[in-house]
Amino acid sequence: MTRLVNVAPDFAGEALEGFVAAHCEHVIPVHGGVVRASATPAGRVAVVLGGGSGHYPAFAGWVGPGFAHGAVCGNIFASPSASQVYSVARAADAGGGIILGFGNYAGDVLHFGQAAERLHAEGIDVRTLAVTDDIVSAPPQKRDQRRGVAGDMIVFKIACGAAEDGLDLDAVEAIGRRANDATFSFGVAFDGCTLPGAGHPLFTVEPGHMAIGLGIHGEPGIGKQRLLGADELADLLVGELLDEAGTSRSSGRVAVLVNGLGSVKYEELFVVYRRVAHQLGKAGLTIVRPTVGEQVTSLNMSGLSLTVTFLDDDLEKYWVAPADTPAFHRGPVIDEQPRRVLAVAGPPRRIQPGSPASRACAARVARALAHVRDVVLQHEARLGEIDAVAGDGDHGIGMARGTAAAAEAAEVAADERAGVRGLLIQAAKAWSERAGGTSGALWGAALTAAAGTLDDENVPTPDDIVRASGAAVATVMRLGGAEPGDKTLVDAAVPFAQVLEARTEAGTPLGAAWSAAAHAATQAAEVTAHIPARLGRARTHGDGSIGTPDAGAVSFALIVSALAVHFATDQPREQP
Repeated sequence: MTRLVNVAPDFAGEALEGFVAAHCEHVIPVHGGVVRASATPAGRVAVVLGGGSGHYPAFAGWVGPGFAHGAVCGNIFASPSASQVYSVARAADAGGGIILGFGNYAGDVLHFGQAAERLHAEGIDVRTLAVTDDIVSAPPQKRDQRRGVAGDMIVFKIACGAAEDGLDLDAVEAIGRRANDATFSFGVAFDGCTLPGAGHPLFTVEPGHMAIGLGIHGEPGIGKQRLLGADELADLLVGELLDEAGTSRSSGRVAVLVNGLGSVKYEELFVVYRRVAHQLGKAGLTIVRPTVGEQVTSLNMSGLSLTVTFLDDDLEKYWVAPADTPAFHRGPVIDEQPRRVLAVAGPPRRIQPGSPASRACAARVARALAHVRDVVLQHEARLGEIDAVAGDGDHGIGMARGTAAAAEAAEVAADERAGVRGLLIQAAKAWSERAGGTSGALWGAALTAAAGTLDDENVPTPDDIVRASGAAVATVMRLGGAEPGDKTLVDAAVPFAQVLEARTEAGTPLGAAWSAAAHAATQAAEVTAHIPARLGRARTHGDGSIGTPDAGAVSFALIVSALAVHFATDQPREQP
């Protein structure tokens, strides 16, 4: 377990602070992560990587000449927010365009995509590169749905090598996509990892067994079998990858990574690698500059993975190219240019004062968000336990962080005389920023969409609130790509919106209509226990999630139920 913790929510930030202090010759801090301490030549493509913390050296450990220009660092196992991605990308930009690289997880896709849209709007050419190397997470015909695991390291090293060589944005993107298409990973776990501050691991493996096809966020494998010896395990890993990829897809030369996930030590990895090298040689493949060690970890998870990338001349050139970073060094030290001294700062927050009536209503919204924060905090552990069944167990932590940040931002906005719209926008930004992950992106977008239907002059009517709620749910469905029946928060959100609209149209007072809608959401969330997951990290385990409700649906129901008490059902009218 993670023992050296001050306060669990501060763990990722404090770890990053210590990393920067230890490697100030390589990196400087900016909002959301780090960038190279050395300047990038003007007009050069910048490659910015990122994802959740807890995977060191991914991603900050790969920042430096020959590798990444910046890294965005989210909370533990949670994607960074769009504003963090934007900040690091702007700090790394050298005028030649930007590649945003990340593993193919829903939260990362959402946040990096939103940041890319913002950068595009400012005239910066941006491309996204999602790594999809994990062969167990989706079949070959659905390669675009696979998650990114240790193959991140090889794919990004090659793309960064192309950028370092001075290729233009189109060429760097093409090289990165070719590298991804040629990269395949497969892993096993002997035991799960423990989140900072938690008292038990996200999953366990019974003695004498191992989990097959694990994820890197504490997700359990897709199956279990007896524990194999080192040679047998190496044969399994090589066999699975060659069955998937074949051996005739390249020059016969491959890049190889035997990756430790946190507590499997180097001697064990070398024992496995000796057999991997033998078996790949028997298959007629020549290994080029192999890497054995920890490159994409999962806190203290006990496990390892094998990644093979089938090289062509260009991919090999950039795989072997020199690099000098805190955690990866190859070839000669690259001369560094003068260090930057100033990071990009975000614009100052400006809140337009609302009308007196809207300000009074905004104060009530702030109190409601504080109540939501308290309710979610009470259920944080339960939400994490539900999520751990088929996911990474961080939903409770993420929701607690997000609601706390939203409540704090709302309180500040109310003190600064914000109206309803302005207060909700500030709460949305804070929720997305602090929570990260899929939940942060979706709830931040939902609050933003709701705010977009309101204003800072008028007190929202019941019809306004129904319209705002519908806009929030529609936005979640659009961004997340989920439909009812996919076992996501949408399964609770859609019935909520439908019942709220139907009841208010029938003349039911808003308070009673909201309570009925919240009850419908709660019932719908419970029903998700009977369906398999089809989206997100949990989809990898499909039927394994049956019997447990969806954590996102449960948290949605908790939140709308908590809000119900803030709508008076029988408020008396003023007497004339």
